[in-house]
Amino acid sequence: MHASEREILGQELRWAAVVAGIVGVVMVAILYAGLALRTNPPSNLETVDPKTLHLTAEFSEPNLGTRVEPNGQVTTRMVTAQFAFVPRCVVVPANRPVTLRFATPDVIHGILVTGTNVNTMVIPGFVSQVHTVFTRSGQLLMPCHEYCGLGHSQMWATVNVVPESEFKPDADGRASCAP
Repeated sequence: MHASEREILGQELRWAAVVAGIVGVVMVAILYAGLALRTNPPSNLETVDPKTLHLTAEFSEPNLGTRVEPNGQVTTRMVTAQFAFVPRCVVVPANRPVTLRFATPDVIHGILVTGTNVNTMVIPGFVSQVHTVFTRSGQLLMPCHEYCGLGHSQMWATVNVVPESEFKPDADGRASCAP
């Protein structure tokens, strides 16, 4: 083996070590996120018939919006349809776990709540669910970020995050943006 071949082999081994180190760091980050931070891919596979979505108990119009369940869990249900969110505004408490549930009767939509970790796809026939804690108060924009047709640019809603002291559900546990 010539000296130049030894140099090349040494450089290749160094680069192989660098690549192995990067792969190791990425694997450690994935394990840390999955185990310590409990960040996992969506796993609740719930189906719903998109043709009768508005007739089902969970996504019928009277059941949409934010509700505090008897166990204290805050759940917000919304229907995404070309080219609207129903309801157009939801209110949630700050610094409290919230479950967001979405369904659609027509095409694929994308949900993104600006300034938060809420980002999901809503696919016909499936219920999309996101668990989050909103850490700051204010009105947050929630646009559809998946092109869904000609009216896509007008498809948005707001999430009104209020301090816990201002979150006042009614006797049925429902909270709305209406004053």
